[in-house]
Amino acid sequence: MSTVLVVRHGETAWNREGRVQGWAPTELTDRGREQATALGSWLAENYDVDRVRSSDLQRTRETAEHAVDAAEALPDPTVDESWRERGFGVYQGFLAKDLFDRHPGHEPEASVSVLDAAPEGGESIVAFCDRVESAWTEFCETVDDGETVVLVTHGGVIKILLSVVADRGREQTLSGHSPPNCSVTEIRLDGDEPELVSEGDAVWD
Repeated sequence: MSTVLVVRHGETAWNREGRVQGWAPTELTDRGREQATALGSWLAENYDVDRVRSSDLQRTRETAEHAVDAAEALPDPTVDESWRERGFGVYQGFLAKDLFDRHPGHEPEASVSVLDAAPEGGESIVAFCDRVESAWTEFCETVDDGETVVLVTHGGVIKILLSVVADRGREQTLSGHSPPNCSVTEIRLDGDEPELVSEGDAVWD
């Protein structure tokens, strides 16, 4: 049995403001750094982590680095652009509510992840989902029996993973809220089928 701990990055200023981040090089806030530090302490107390992998975007790299510094015993993170958030191209930096004004017909509380527009310089929903699902398949093949791996990524990516692991529909999952910043979703790999153990636990709270 192997364990994958999927972590959403810590809080950024754009999270607070409700802006679409996409691939923007946003930094963690003071609160985000505190969350990541608390995450590292929690990981050290509860797991023997063999590997840490992170999206290559700034907010995820910062989260992984602060967690590793706090835990001391965690291995240095490796980065992989496959785990990036959806690319929103020219929509990056927009307030989410402004995007919904441009693209009516969505539920008022829906996430921007569900927007079916393919913005200039960005990714369509299909391209984003295909990228994440392929990355997950390849990733699972690299996890050894008994390993515990931490994967630091983004809200949209985690929702796609939940649609796969928990057998939820893409649209249903994408339209929902992202897990809290710096929360942990635990997935167990045991045999052919992954098992969702816990979802969106705010371990730093």
